[in-house]
Amino acid sequence: MTLEELKRSVPVGYPYLLIDRVLERGEGQAVARKCVTVNEPYFQGHFRPPFPSIMPGTMILEGMAQTAGLLLESGKLAVLGAVERARFHRPVVPGDVLIFTAVVARRRGPVLKAEVRAEVEGELAAEALITLVVREDVGEDRRVRS
Repeated sequence: MTLEELKRSVPVGYPYLLIDRVLERGEGQAVARKCVTVNEPYFQGHFRPPFPSIMPGTMILEGMAQTAGLLLESGKLAVLGAVERARFHRPVVPGDVLIFTAVVARRRGPVLKAEVRAEVEGELAAEALITLVVREDVGEDRRVRS
Protein backbone atom coordinates (compact mmCIF):
# COMPACT_ATOMS: atom_id res chain seq x y z
CA MET A 1 0.00 0.00 0.00
CA THR A 2 1.41 3.36 -0.97
CA LEU A 3 1.38 6.39 1.32
CA GLU A 4 -1.41 7.95 -0.77
CA GLU A 5 -3.52 4.78 -0.49
CA LEU A 6 -2.87 4.79 3.27
CA LYS A 7 -4.04 8.41 3.53
CA ARG A 8 -7.25 7.48 1.71
CA SER A 9 -7.83 4.51 4.02
CA VAL A 10 -7.06 6.41 7.25
CA PRO A 11 -8.55 9.90 6.81
CA VAL A 12 -6.33 11.79 9.25
CA GLY A 13 -3.19 13.73 8.49
CA TYR A 14 0.04 14.64 10.23
CA PRO A 15 0.60 14.70 13.16
CA TYR A 16 -2.29 12.33 13.86
CA LEU A 17 -1.49 9.67 11.26
CA LEU A 18 0.29 7.10 13.41
CA ILE A 19 1.03 4.49 10.76
CA ASP A 20 4.06 4.81 8.50
CA ARG A 21 3.50 1.72 6.39
CA VAL A 22 0.97 -1.07 5.94
CA LEU A 23 2.84 -4.36 6.00
CA GLU A 24 -0.12 -6.67 5.47
CA ARG A 25 -3.80 -6.23 4.76
CA GLY A 26 -5.84 -9.32 4.19
CA GLU A 27 -9.00 -11.14 5.12
CA GLY A 28 -9.67 -10.33 8.76
CA GLN A 29 -6.17 -9.07 9.62
CA ALA A 30 -4.04 -5.94 9.15
CA VAL A 31 -0.44 -5.29 10.15
CA ALA A 32 1.08 -1.80 10.18
CA ARG A 33 4.31 -0.15 11.27
CA LYS A 34 5.17 3.08 13.09
CA CYS A 35 8.79 4.19 13.40
CA VAL A 36 8.88 6.26 16.59
CA THR A 37 11.22 9.25 16.32
CA VAL A 38 12.27 11.90 18.81
CA ASN A 39 10.74 14.51 16.48
CA GLU A 40 7.17 13.42 17.24
CA PRO A 41 5.26 16.49 18.51
CA TYR A 42 3.97 14.76 21.64
CA PHE A 43 7.50 14.20 22.95
CA GLN A 44 7.95 17.97 23.38
CA GLY A 45 5.65 18.16 26.37
CA HIS A 46 4.81 14.65 27.55
CA PHE A 47 7.63 14.34 30.09
CA ARG A 48 10.28 16.94 30.77
CA PRO A 49 13.93 16.21 31.55
CA PRO A 50 15.36 14.44 33.45
CA PHE A 51 12.64 11.89 32.66
CA PRO A 52 12.97 9.87 29.44
CA SER A 53 10.77 10.47 26.41
CA ILE A 54 7.93 7.95 26.53
CA MET A 55 5.23 7.70 23.85
CA PRO A 56 1.84 8.55 25.41
CA GLY A 57 -0.51 5.59 25.74
CA THR A 58 -3.25 7.54 23.96
CA MET A 59 -1.04 7.81 20.88
CA ILE A 60 -0.33 4.07 20.95
CA LEU A 61 -4.08 3.43 21.19
CA GLU A 62 -4.70 5.79 18.26
CA GLY A 63 -2.20 3.84 16.13
CA MET A 64 -3.95 0.64 17.16
CA ALA A 65 -7.36 2.11 16.19
CA GLN A 66 -6.01 3.29 12.82
CA THR A 67 -4.71 -0.23 12.16
CA ALA A 68 -8.13 -1.65 13.08
CA GLY A 69 -9.61 0.80 10.56
CA LEU A 70 -7.59 -0.94 7.84
CA LEU A 71 -9.86 -3.96 8.37
CA LEU A 72 -12.67 -1.97 6.72
CA GLU A 73 -13.19 -1.54 3.01
CA SER A 74 -11.18 1.35 1.52
CA GLY A 75 -13.05 4.63 1.57
CA LYS A 76 -15.14 3.79 4.64
CA LEU A 77 -14.95 6.28 7.50
CA ALA A 78 -15.15 4.87 11.00
CA VAL A 79 -15.08 6.54 14.37
CA LEU A 80 -13.66 5.10 17.56
CA GLY A 81 -16.55 3.73 19.57
CA ALA A 82 -14.82 2.08 22.53
CA VAL A 83 -11.56 0.83 23.93
CA GLU A 84 -11.80 -2.18 26.22
CA ARG A 85 -9.23 -4.24 28.10
CA ALA A 86 -6.41 -1.83 27.24
CA ARG A 87 -3.14 -2.94 28.81
CA PHE A 88 0.31 -1.39 28.52
CA HIS A 89 3.21 -3.75 29.05
CA ARG A 90 6.33 -1.71 28.29
CA PRO A 91 7.22 1.89 27.49
CA VAL A 92 7.66 2.93 23.87
CA VAL A 93 10.54 5.35 23.31
CA PRO A 94 12.17 7.13 20.35
CA GLY A 95 14.01 4.64 18.17
CA ASP A 96 11.43 1.90 18.70
CA VAL A 97 9.56 0.41 15.76
CA LEU A 98 5.96 -0.37 16.69
CA ILE A 99 4.24 -3.19 14.84
CA PHE A 100 0.45 -3.01 15.14
CA THR A 101 -1.56 -6.15 14.42
CA ALA A 102 -5.36 -6.00 14.23
CA VAL A 103 -7.60 -9.06 13.89
CA VAL A 104 -11.38 -8.98 13.49
CA ALA A 105 -13.02 -10.23 16.66
CA ARG A 106 -16.58 -9.55 15.53
CA ARG A 107 -18.40 -7.63 12.82
CA ARG A 108 -22.10 -6.87 13.13
CA GLY A 109 -23.65 -4.25 10.85
CA PRO A 110 -21.72 -0.98 11.14
CA VAL A 111 -19.84 -2.12 14.26
CA LEU A 112 -16.40 -3.74 14.08
CA LYS A 113 -14.56 -5.10 17.11
CA ALA A 114 -10.89 -5.89 16.69
CA GLU A 115 -8.24 -7.40 18.92
CA VAL A 116 -5.18 -5.20 18.45
CA ARG A 117 -1.60 -5.65 19.66
CA ALA A 118 1.36 -3.30 19.57
CA GLU A 119 4.80 -4.92 19.69
CA VAL A 120 8.39 -3.69 19.72
CA GLU A 121 10.98 -6.23 18.55
CA GLY A 122 8.52 -9.06 19.21
CA GLU A 123 7.81 -7.88 22.78
CA LEU A 124 4.22 -6.93 23.62
CA ALA A 125 3.97 -3.19 24.34
CA ALA A 126 0.17 -2.80 24.45
CA GLU A 127 -3.06 -4.62 23.65
CA ALA A 128 -6.75 -3.73 23.53
CA LEU A 129 -10.15 -4.57 22.13
CA ILE A 130 -11.04 -1.68 19.80
CA THR A 131 -14.60 -0.94 18.65
CA LEU A 132 -15.09 1.08 15.47
CA VAL A 133 -18.42 2.33 14.13
CA VAL A 134 -18.69 2.84 10.36
CA ARG A 135 -20.24 6.15 9.36
CA GLU A 136 -22.30 5.54 6.23
CA ASP A 137 -23.76 9.08 6.21
CA VAL A 138 -20.48 10.92 5.65
CA GLY A 139 -19.66 11.81 2.06
CA GLU A 140 -16.22 12.38 0.58
CA ASP A 141 -16.63 16.15 0.88
CA ARG A 142 -17.41 15.94 4.64
CA ARG A 143 -14.57 13.68 5.76
CA VAL A 144 -12.68 14.61 8.87
CA ARG A 145 -9.45 16.37 7.94
CA SER A 146 -6.68 17.57 10.21
